[in-house]
Amino acid sequence: MMLAAPSAGRAADGFASPARTVHRTDWRAASDQLRSELNAAPEVAADFALSARRRSVGPDDPRRWPALIQLNGVTSAIFTGIGRSPVPVLLPFDATAYLAARRHGASAGASPKDVQADFHTDLFAAGPSGYDAVFSLPAETTDGLPSRVFAKPVEIQITGSAITYDIADPAGRKGDPVKALAAYYPDLRRFIREGYVRYAFTRFGVPYVVSIQCLDSAPRPRRLACREAYPIAERFLKALRVAGGLPARLPPAMTPMAAERPETFSADFTYRPSGDIVANSGARGQTGRADRTAYAQIRFPLDAPAYVHSQSFGRRRASDKLEQPWSQYPWRDNFCEARDFNVGQCASGLGHQGQDIRPGACPARRDGPDGCDPWQQRVLAVRDGVVIRSAKQQAVTVQVNSGTEHIRFRYMHMNPMAMDKDGLLNGRPLREGEPIGVVSNYLDHPNGTTRHLHFDVQLFTRDGWIWVNPYTTLVAAYERLIGGRGREIGPETTPPALSSAVTPAPAMTGALPPAAGPQADAAAGRDRN
Repeated sequence: MMLAAPSAGRAADGFASPARTVHRTDWRAASDQLRSELNAAPEVAADFALSARRRSVGPDDPRRWPALIQLNGVTSAIFTGIGRSPVPVLLPFDATAYLAARRHGASAGASPKDVQADFHTDLFAAGPSGYDAVFSLPAETTDGLPSRVFAKPVEIQITGSAITYDIADPAGRKGDPVKALAAYYPDLRRFIREGYVRYAFTRFGVPYVVSIQCLDSAPRPRRLACREAYPIAERFLKALRVAGGLPARLPPAMTPMAAERPETFSADFTYRPSGDIVANSGARGQTGRADRTAYAQIRFPLDAPAYVHSQSFGRRRASDKLEQPWSQYPWRDNFCEARDFNVGQCASGLGHQGQDIRPGACPARRDGPDGCDPWQQRVLAVRDGVVIRSAKQQAVTVQVNSGTEHIRFRYMHMNPMAMDKDGLLNGRPLREGEPIGVVSNYLDHPNGTTRHLHFDVQLFTRDGWIWVNPYTTLVAAYERLIGGRGREIGPETTPPALSSAVTPAPAMTGALPPAAGPQADAAAGRDRN
């Protein structure tokens, strides 16, 4: 059952809020599936309360489902926080085999090979919206799989969520059935989108998506081909079992999340409209796509001043000469610039995935705590969240999972060795405004790109995690950071005189207070982001 959320609201200031849908879980069906799985091992089933005792409780009260609550107590030792998920947690984890092994004296339970179909757990994170998990299949695992050229572990992600975002999506809800999985998942769709092969299905009234990053090309030793990912994904899907989740009352109805904007105007900050990319910079001769949605209320990822501009198109400048930074106002959208990435939100189908942000000029270095090292300009967490990132990856994702949001923020071009040293790895919690690195120029190797930060936003939809344009979100965040509203400058206009504007105080040395309201894919970041 789906409960429609309010449609995207158009605020008086012209910025829209995202539309979301709340999905109601059929816990009776989940309980029935668990009962069926446990009954395969009578000695294990005997230890569980497989039917609810008679209680005068409501239909959404967790006490109606004692077996699920009991299962959480067992699996939470392996998947921390599993009882926080408001949807049934499906994982490649055979709880019956695990419990049987423990019953027969296995102190630590069975090994991953026995109960996880050879998949290793890299990340498990649950919250008020649902759960996310990352598993990996070692390269040496070959049992039941065809031989493959790719010689590294394969990462598989799964998300189940009570909240999905409703976006204008011409490429959405497509895909083909998979004959080998039809008996397991009647409505399953397989499709390749935005660099991932995805398997989307509905179970217990909840949308789930399994995805593997891959290339739709011939197999390569260092790049996983999608055709090699198919049998791994099918193995994963066949191994999914109910591992936990907390039956709970229906989540609250979604309300529009209008971006907070200062009432007074900045004397300096100007920006060009969303979708107004540099002329001839779009793929296949296409222009940008206007998107005036502020998808979340965030802390801006850098200190001010900072500038959203293309680092690949437009007038070239000596961008890495510290005494002559090229950045300036007005800002300019670069989400749909030509890249090799599939981006469903761009008219060409290809795009940049996010926005390039330049730090401002740094004053001459001085001694003391107020000195400024231009090569140490901070990158900050935009919200409270959980890190999604494996060692050696040059991208880090901060995921927010609250009662009203399921959203990801990805950062790129920081040094992966420094992130490894700082422990910026899967599962680490972050607080809004916490430093997570410095602006750098890393792309597969040092000096691989100009010095800038790539920042992007992904929303969970019925097609999985989809990139959306963060430009308007960043405009609103920057306005809150500097304490003044920006002025939109049309393509053929120049900034008007701002004699009556109020100039905000530029004290931007620390984290702002958390934004109002509740709170990667960690992809490897290949190419020209």
